[in-house]
Amino acid sequence: MITIRRRPARLPVYLGIALAVLFLWHAGLPASWSDREFAYNGIQYRKSSYDWSSLDLEYPLEKPLRTPPRGSPVDLPRVQYDFDGSDAREGIKKKKKLSHDENRDRQREKQVESRRAAVAHAFRRSWASYKEHAWTWDELMPVSGKGKNTFGGWAASMVDGLDTLWIMGMHDEFRRAVRAVALIDWSNTTESAANMFETTIRHLGGLISAYDLSGEPALLAKAVELGDMLYMGFDTPNHMPPFWFRFSDAKYGKQKVGERESSAAGCSLSMEFTRLSQITGDPKYYDATERVKEFLVQTQQTTKLPGMWPMFMNYRDEKVDESSFTIGAQADSLYEYLPKMDALLGGLDREYEKLTTSSFDVINKHILFRPILPNKTDILIPGNVFAHSNSVDLTPEAQHLGCFAGAMYALAGKLLEDKSYVTVGEKISRGCAWAYKVFPTGIMPEIMTLHPCSEPDHGPCEWDEKTHSRMDVPPGVKQVRDGRYMLRPEAIESIFYMYRITGDDEWRETAWDMFQSIQRATETPLAYSAVSNVNVASAEATTKTDSMESFWFAETLKYFYLIFSPPDVISLDDWVLNTEAHPFKRPKKTHSVETEAELRKQH
Repeated sequence: MITIRRRPARLPVYLGIALAVLFLWHAGLPASWSDREFAYNGIQYRKSSYDWSSLDLEYPLEKPLRTPPRGSPVDLPRVQYDFDGSDAREGIKKKKKLSHDENRDRQREKQVESRRAAVAHAFRRSWASYKEHAWTWDELMPVSGKGKNTFGGWAASMVDGLDTLWIMGMHDEFRRAVRAVALIDWSNTTESAANMFETTIRHLGGLISAYDLSGEPALLAKAVELGDMLYMGFDTPNHMPPFWFRFSDAKYGKQKVGERESSAAGCSLSMEFTRLSQITGDPKYYDATERVKEFLVQTQQTTKLPGMWPMFMNYRDEKVDESSFTIGAQADSLYEYLPKMDALLGGLDREYEKLTTSSFDVINKHILFRPILPNKTDILIPGNVFAHSNSVDLTPEAQHLGCFAGAMYALAGKLLEDKSYVTVGEKISRGCAWAYKVFPTGIMPEIMTLHPCSEPDHGPCEWDEKTHSRMDVPPGVKQVRDGRYMLRPEAIESIFYMYRITGDDEWRETAWDMFQSIQRATETPLAYSAVSNVNVASAEATTKTDSMESFWFAETLKYFYLIFSPPDVISLDDWVLNTEAHPFKRPKKTHSVETEAELRKQH
């Protein structure tokens, strides 16, 4: 039996209850909300069995709660290519054409429609197998046809895939999934802890996005339940979030943050918590991650590589004195969220711009490298560095996870009106496209090392066949350290952004080649599976590992679908996507950021 910590009543408790009641009234939920289970809008809703919002903080906040920046959003620059004057349905650039050109364009439109349908078919096929063999489990095992729980048993694939169902027009399937999601009990898990980062980006992000798209109140109510639980993760002595949200420790005020934890995990919660505050009008979620931003501001220039933060940080003592730096695993989404938070806050917090530009300057100088390739191909790859007292040493390691950086740079370049960032984003995206094309399966491995060019300013180096070639790897590749492909989305993510930002159909062709290669290498009788090694003779020769993570639904297939969709479907000028590809509405200049909850009340 769960018991609640008892403390003297405090004003913040009453304020929290008032805000919760106000929110539920705004959301249009019925008076029977006081019951644990009730029907609303055709959805049977069940509240979680433990009410995290009723707890007092073990470590009360010393400052008043910060609210999202007030005022009319800044008129940020356009992100997407101006497809006006082009085919509004398919986004194909128009020129003055002769009749045979127009006929070719019609054929091209049919081709794009066919490719979009092929992606949708892959999603429907995967979803049907998940529904038949693993419904409400976190993941489908696509070879054995079993379900497995990897993220608390809270139906990760279902929640992660909600917004993709909506975007693809699968509204009946969406409705069925909502009915199941409305019954999730966040306190019903066999685990003793939840991964704060993964639960936030997949579950909380998925619920918020699906609500933003559909307006379904049950999804917002579940998001608030989960948000209230995760909010208690910040109830630590210094209000920094732990890597693991340990349920028992959180209930009894015993949480502490670690002395060596991922920089990405603790510093990539801001989009989801901010959006929840924007929607509900409750500032506590935004305030929690605003404290993490202040930590980033204070420490950015104090690390061993000033401008960047190390892969691992001491959150307990708020120290950043480790020596390893990357924008790949353990750090990636920290940097990704800097320009995206600028967009989500309507440009009203300029500290995010400063954090972005200061970090990008250092990434350009130390992290990005140009590999030595035949034909002097001009691409960039993010590597890893180790900072010594008087030198910075590069490890020329290419991670599939690092391929997101093409999208990050291109988006930041448009938001901040810096063409050089867009150019860097293009070169990183081309680098990942090259890594797909050069392997016999047509897929980039999880991790490989390359030969870095030492010329200044990413200049070209001479190719030496004897020095830079091996029989067991493609030309230009030094070693495949981890040959797996885990159905990851980062490469197609950057290809999608480059298409939407440049309008160049070349990126669609690249995406189609990638999609076909992934299909051939990963298809199983039920769905699609991660594979153990892409450095084999052909796509058909891969070994399936019986794994299909939820980001296959949330990210990979979504990005493939969107690149073949009309440009106004999830326009980057209207939406900003979290690191799990969940779209959140960007604030519009027509009204102030802080009035969103009030606008919903009026309607």
